Amino acid sequence: MPLAATEVSDSTFLLYSVLLAVSGLIMLAFAITGFGAPTVGARLLNGLFGLGFVGYSVYLLFIFDGGSFAMFWYAFIVPILAIVQAVKSMRRKSAPAQ
Repeated sequence: MPLAATEVSDSTFLLYSVLLAVSGLIMLAFAITGFGAPTVGARLLNGLFGLGFVGYSVYLLFIFDGGSFAMFWYAFIVPILAIVQAVKSMRRKSAPAQ
């Protein structure tokens, strides 16, 4: 759910756009390398989220010319969840079978 329409400063807008791009690049790296992804579907989902985040960031930084825009804070939560999932998956793989 996007944040309600409020005025944001230029620095907040720029910070959000750059962090969104970084978040997207992390997700794309996970998709490409398969880092901890348990299934092909998880890699595909990582790739789709990554493309969406990077695409929206590029739009905001280079095409958007003012007005209102949506701030999706979960864009910063998704990579954290992907890292947690990767760590759990790697622990399961490295744990000795009983």
